[in-house]
Amino acid sequence: MGKLVRDRIPEIIKADGKSPITRILSEDEYLQELDIKLKEEVAEYQADKSIEEMADVLEVLFAICEARGYSIEQLMKVKQDKQDKRGGFKDRIFWEGNK
Repeated sequence: MGKLVRDRIPEIIKADGKSPITRILSEDEYLQELDIKLKEEVAEYQADKSIEEMADVLEVLFAICEARGYSIEQLMKVKQDKQDKRGGFKDRIFWEGNK
């Protein structure tokens, strides 16, 4: 049972004197494994709350964006457009329903 790893992990394993067994995923497999990796990284962030885990989540989100044919610039523009139209989350507003 394997998992998607960062690009330099095989090199790091080799430097440790081991022989990693790897393969290159198809596009469909890659998208599927990115979704699995995103869940894994979010769970690690939820457990740890560290900036390192936040960075891991962001790295996977950027990879998903590019794998789906979008640029990081497009993603950030859509994010900004949504923020401009609907706001962000800085005001900590919690909606409890309507009267």
